[in-house]
Amino acid sequence: MMSMFWNAFIIALREIRRNLMRAFLTVIGVVIGVAAVVTLVTLGRGATQTVKSQIEKVGSNLLTLRPGQGWGPQSAALFSQQDLDAVRDQVPGIRAIAPMSNTSVQAISDEEARQTDVQGTTPSYFPIGNWQIADGRFFTDEEVVDGATVAVIGETIRKELFPKEDALGKKIRLQNTAVTVIGVTTVKGQAGWGDDLDDNIIIPITTLQRRLNGQMSKQNLGQIMISTEDGYPSEAVVADLNSLMRERRHLSHNQQNNFSAFDSRQIADAVSSSTKVMTSLLGAVAGVSLLVGGIGIMNIMLVSVTERTREIGIRMAIGARAREVMLQFLVEAVTLSCVGGLCGIALAYGLCVWLATLVGAPFAFDPKINGIAFIFSAAIGILFGFMPARRAAGLDPIEALRHE
Repeated sequence: MMSMFWNAFIIALREIRRNLMRAFLTVIGVVIGVAAVVTLVTLGRGATQTVKSQIEKVGSNLLTLRPGQGWGPQSAALFSQQDLDAVRDQVPGIRAIAPMSNTSVQAISDEEARQTDVQGTTPSYFPIGNWQIADGRFFTDEEVVDGATVAVIGETIRKELFPKEDALGKKIRLQNTAVTVIGVTTVKGQAGWGDDLDDNIIIPITTLQRRLNGQMSKQNLGQIMISTEDGYPSEAVVADLNSLMRERRHLSHNQQNNFSAFDSRQIADAVSSSTKVMTSLLGAVAGVSLLVGGIGIMNIMLVSVTERTREIGIRMAIGARAREVMLQFLVEAVTLSCVGGLCGIALAYGLCVWLATLVGAPFAFDPKINGIAFIFSAAIGILFGFMPARRAAGLDPIEALRHE
């Protein structure tokens, strides 16, 4: 049996080599189909990995409590320190909590100046946001209480304000306040929404409120960052947050929330699900071109059976059985589609490398996807090669020998 397969394979290779241009035009549909499917699925996987990576950059198990609805401008009342204390004391499943207030100011060093965001917070914000220190240190709770004029800066700020010197111990003037750089964070890069996570200055929240914003009221927290305990369901924490904040804001049952609780894991899952659905749809559309390629193989094989009718008659006349003739044409069709599949995978590899470099996405070429695409292309050969092979096997040897 194996020798019969091997002989059929050798004959198939000989026929492909004899009509090389026709073979190329026959498999080009399969090449394009396989390349499109593998490229789209690979890029989709890369996009999903990118989203997960970017969510992890801003903090895992992260919940964000903001005034107003959504991420737009905040028109609702800000949060207070009492709100923060109530969340910490009454909502279970919270590992760490930190207040946040932001403002945009002109940051000026001895050499450079630039507009940037200044974030005021407490030391618990650093582990919540997965911040790591590259040089120096974070500020302490005592410095928050004292309203110390210290700052931790991102790599972008360090490069632009202190391009030629060590930033530690240097002064940055924010409006009328000079803060001392005590730490530089490790590089995080861009967030999923395009913001540069390294373009910021982090100072104690009391320093921002007293010296930059002049907010001395107790209702002055722009948002609250929360890190949940590992394994604790974030949906339960969000439900408890909503319940507590509705009670503290005296909202009746028919009033909408005038605050929002965002779960980074739910955002990541939603984006990943959307990406997977889009990838599946595009992969299915690309798969249609594989079927078109299969039809091309079937047409050419039917033409080949007609052209080689006399050859088939001679083979049958000297003893070839119908199943051997059928196997020969079937193997030829599968060989054509497999060659097309391998060329398609090679083309997809080149496209994925080029596109990943072009858009800066991670390269996630998966052998499993390539294997499935190759098996599918072989199945296309079997499916669309069956009819021509059956026609060849069903020929009458005498009529075949009379064929001109």
